[in-house]
This record gives sequence, structure tokens and C-alpha cells, in this order.
Amino acid sequence: MLFGAQDGIIKIGNTEMEYISFGRGQETLIMIPGLGDGLKTVKGAAMAMSLLYRKYGKSYKVYVFSRKTVLEENYSTRDMAGDQREAMEKLGIAKAHIIGISEGGMISQYMAIDYPDAVDKLVLVVTMSRQNETIKRTIGSWTGMANAGDYKSLFVDTIEKAYTEKHKRKYRPLYPILTKIGKPKSFDRFIIQAEAILHHDAYDELEKISAPTFVIGAGRDEVVGVNASLEIAGKISGSKLFIYENLGHGAYEEAKDFNRHVLDFLKS
Repeated sequence: MLFGAQDGIIKIGNTEMEYISFGRGQETLIMIPGLGDGLKTVKGAAMAMSLLYRKYGKSYKVYVFSRKTVLEENYSTRDMAGDQREAMEKLGIAKAHIIGISEGGMISQYMAIDYPDAVDKLVLVVTMSRQNETIKRTIGSWTGMANAGDYKSLFVDTIEKAYTEKHKRKYRPLYPILTKIGKPKSFDRFIIQAEAILHHDAYDELEKISAPTFVIGAGRDEVVGVNASLEIAGKISGSKLFIYENLGHGAYEEAKDFNRHVLDFLKS
């Protein structure tokens, strides 16, 4: 497989955590995905991810982690950070660059706050540090759809809110197929992770983050709102901020220069 891409699994407490890895670099780069992990873990995605992020694989040993397979009630983003740290220790990873996307960015904030020695550089992408009306409205709506088992509406609304019109036109003809083949057996993991987002509040602790930090936001973000990125950058001393003014929550997928911006920061 490309860059030695492979699936992995480790024991965390009474359950397991799935991850994928690829790349041949000496330094370690960890990517923590967003709420979509609640519907589908990274299992089986090693080849696809190694292709999508092949530029990272040339310079780093890359890991992409899911949350635990079985999540307990009231499982918080801080709890997720603790489990992420435990996973690193079990894999012999003392320190890593961390890229957190959306909910993954919330977990990454607590990684940098609670385990500063484990974080080299930090990249926070389309994420937030405290509640706002946009996030409460969006996640509240998605939680309602998940509780009703309405995967079709959940999938479609996620795409419609995350991407630009140009990108959505590629997905819309596939909605009838994609909304049937991707439905999870249970929405429990999604609902618990969504509730964790609605209770996330690291804003008053952001000043504790000492790792060099790059905050990437989107001017048309309908999930967390652009102000969330501005707030984070304003609280973390010396942080770098970049806003994709004409993109939405899926900027990390749509922007052709996203990986270049991140790599430039990590290598600077």
C-alpha cells in the first residue's frame, strides 16, 4: 500500500480504538477527524487517506484516529483527549504535531491544554472553543435527526451546510445512493459525540496552550461560524490565523492549497 498504509486497533479501557497509519517520516503527525466519526470510523480507509494526504506521508509518520468504538454517556471532548493521549502512549508516541478538524479541533484543544508535552505544533481547523448560536442550531438539528433515525436528512443537511454550491452539485445526483449505503446500525456514537460538542467549552483555558498554533477558519461556515476561529486565534498567544473567505465548513476538502498551508506551518 502507498506509504505503508495500514489499519490498526488498540485497547482503550473496556473497548477499542481504531486508527490508520501511513508515511515514512521521522516525525509524527496525528489527525483527529470531526463528528462524521460518529457515523463511520476510519476502519478500512487507510489507502484512501494515504492518497488524499500523500503530501504528509512524504514527511511524516501519519496517524488518523477514531474515537473509541463504544462511548459512555456524558463522554466529553476532554475525555476524548485523555483517550487520545492514552492511545499515543500505547503506540510509543511521545510527541506529535496534531491537526484537529471540527470536533477533532475541540479534542485537540484539550490535548494541548492538558498534555502540553505531547503536542509539538497544533493546527485547529473549522472548529470552536465555546458555544454560539450557529453551532447550537446546527448540532441540535442533527442530533434530532439522529434520534429519529433519519439518516437521509442528516446526510443531506451535512453536505448542504458544509460545502459550496459548486461542490454540492457533484454530490446531489448521488444522494439517493449515498443515503442508503452509508446508514449506520446505530446512531449512539454520533449522538454522544454531538452532545459532547454542545457541551464543549475550552475558551477560558485557551491561554494555557503553549504549542505553536495555526487556526484555519471559513468565512461561510454554517456549522461553527467564522467568529469561532477568530475567537480561538485571539486567545492563543502568537497563533497564526487564516480564513478561507469564500468557503464553508468543508474548506479542508475543497481548498486546493489547504495541505500546502498546513505543511508550510509545520515545517516553518
